[in-house]
Amino acid sequence: MKLTVIGCSGSFAGPDSPASCYLLEADHEGKRWRVLLDLGSGALGALHAFLDPREVDGVLLSHLHPDHYFDLSGLYVIWKYHPAGSPERIPVFGPAGVADQLARAYGLPRDPGMTQEFDFREYDGTIAEIGPFTVTTHRMAHPVDAFAMRVECNGKVLVYSGDTGPCPALTELAKGADLLLCEAAFREGSDNPGDLHLTGHQAGVVAAEAEVGALVLTHIPPWHDKQVALTEARGTFDGPLELAATGSSYTL
Repeated sequence: MKLTVIGCSGSFAGPDSPASCYLLEADHEGKRWRVLLDLGSGALGALHAFLDPREVDGVLLSHLHPDHYFDLSGLYVIWKYHPAGSPERIPVFGPAGVADQLARAYGLPRDPGMTQEFDFREYDGTIAEIGPFTVTTHRMAHPVDAFAMRVECNGKVLVYSGDTGPCPALTELAKGADLLLCEAAFREGSDNPGDLHLTGHQAGVVAAEAEVGALVLTHIPPWHDKQVALTEARGTFDGPLELAATGSSYTL
């Protein structure tokens, strides 16, 4: 399983990165499968540098804030209007109401919305499967329905936090993961709202308690110094630790 960071800026696209989008790739039964975890604002343009978006086999949205889903509107345009014709309908997983939200985002009627292009599926507590990827989701602490994802493939495990404040569910989901891709949007010592985001310190605590193999910090907004988040996390996690950056890749 290969993870490539397409976008990692927190809350909105920044000067050096689009908003959240992560490409997973793995070979299975003679095919190279490609799945996106989130497709936030600005990410679709950057995705072209890594693959033809028409090769995407599915999308898993952590939640319905624009920095995590908004560029699905552009993917819809590719599916509907590309001169080479429409690719096969692909699954798009998300929280309850995902199909209606995407229709509203593009100004479409609810019926059919984008359902002729995408097979919308709502998280319901069951395990999702796309090709070689098995995905378990768990609700996180955020103002809207938001889900972290545990992706298993060929005996390896990636956990993506999505957006969340501190909660035991993330630690439990991340237990023994080979890599934890974890948000760190807040800084220690600030007057941070509850149930919204993590600090680098808190991300490191999750990684240490879950005994993950490596920690990659992501979703840091442009107004913060990423090195501060890295320093905070290093104080609580002594394993391999990096900052996410567009184009960075990890093979599990």
